[in-house]
Amino acid sequence: MSELKVRCFAVSLDGYGAGPNQSLENPMGDGGGGLHTWFRGTRTFQRMIGNPSQGTDGPDEQFAARGFDNIGAWILGRNMFGPVRGAWPDDEWKGWWGDEPPYHVPVFVLTHHAREPLVMAGGTTFYFVTDGIQSAYDQAIKAANGKDVRLGGGVETIRQLLQAGLVDELHMAISPVLLGSGESLLEGLDMPALGFRCTEHVPTEAATHVVLRKD
Repeated sequence: MSELKVRCFAVSLDGYGAGPNQSLENPMGDGGGGLHTWFRGTRTFQRMIGNPSQGTDGPDEQFAARGFDNIGAWILGRNMFGPVRGAWPDDEWKGWWGDEPPYHVPVFVLTHHAREPLVMAGGTTFYFVTDGIQSAYDQAIKAANGKDVRLGGGVETIRQLLQAGLVDELHMAISPVLLGSGESLLEGLDMPALGFRCTEHVPTEAATHVVLRKD
């Protein structure tokens, strides 16, 4: 049975999934780039950027690889697709990853502004969903065809789907950095009341991996 899973989502020690002052040049905000140090060193990430013989093994790599295991579709907030705000001025922006994104499955992008589906190399098609999170969830579950759906963020998108009771699993990679401000992932959310408990807790030099699952 398909589940909705947040995987490999990096947060700071003080609970922020992105820093302040996000922009096209600085998409993770001030200091936010340090959240992903653990991921950039893994074999999984190095393969994604064309370096198949590089990268580390160990728990960080294991969690990174799990992030793509058995995934049949993705859901993304609009900021995770690109920096464009408001109505789409044109179809020029095609995502952060170039002509062949690393998804290789259907991706459902939450937005208030309609846009035609965008077919990319490698099996990725972006669908732009304008009628809310439940619609995006339903479409992604159907497209996944029995596999899981990965929820890629950003922070506000994850919070909305958590509050709606649609997330089955949340993997946080807690990076040893302090941001001081930004977008808080769990502030104000009663995770036990939402049905979650900690099922894994694995520290490495680069991050502490915490998995929460819904009972």
